Amino acid sequence: MDLNYIVIEGNIGAGKTTLCKMLANEYNGKLVLEQFADNPFLPKFYKNLEKYSFQLELSFLASRYQQLINELTSRDLFKPLTFADYYFMKSLTFAKETLKEEEFNLYRQIFNIAYKSMPKPDLYIYLHVDVNNLLQKIKERGRNYESGISPEYLNKIQKGYFKFFKQQNDISFLIIDTNQLDFVENQRDYAKIKEIIFGEKYKEGVTRISI
Repeated sequence: MDLNYIVIEGNIGAGKTTLCKMLANEYNGKLVLEQFADNPFLPKFYKNLEKYSFQLELSFLASRYQQLINELTSRDLFKPLTFADYYFMKSLTFAKETLKEEEFNLYRQIFNIAYKSMPKPDLYIYLHVDVNNLLQKIKERGRNYESGISPEYLNKIQKGYFKFFKQQNDISFLIIDTNQLDFVENQRDYAKIKEIIFGEKYKEGVTRISI
C-alpha cells in the first residue's frame, strides 16, 4: 500500500501515541506528536470544564494548526513516511462535546478557515477501546490532571469520533478494535497491527476490524 501520511487516533488512553512511536521507530518514519503537556489550560479544564473549555479548545486549535502546517508541508527525503498521533479534525470533535452552542458556532467558523489548507492522511487509523478499559489505562498511567475524567465524557468523545467518520467520505478510515490486544508487551499483537495497517489497501470510507 502506497502510504506517506498515516494518522493514528483514539479516545483518551487508547495508546495512539505509543503505537505511533513504535511504528515510526521501526519504519524510520517522521513522528508528529500532539503537544499538549505544556498547555496551561488543560489541568484547569479537567477541574472546571465549563469555565475553561473555550480557552482550551482555542489554544489547541492554534497549536495543532501551526504544528501540522509546519510538519506536513516540509518533506524529509530520508523519512518519507509520516506518523501522527492526531488529525486536525480532532479539534472540532472535542470542541463539539465541550463548548456551549454559541461558543461552538464561533469556534467552527475559525476551524473551517484553517481546515481548508490542511493535508488529508492517506490512512486514518482509530484504535477502539471500550470506556471501562480506557478508564483503567488512564488510571495506570497516573497523570494527575486526568484523574477527574468521567466515563460520560469518554462516551461523548467516542460518539463524536464515530459521527465524524460517518460524515467524511473522502478519507480511508480503519477502525481497529484493540480491546483484546496488548501491542506494547506482546510482539504477536504488534505484528497483527502492522499486518492490518500495511497488508491491504483500504478504500475511502470506514473499514472495521476486530481481532
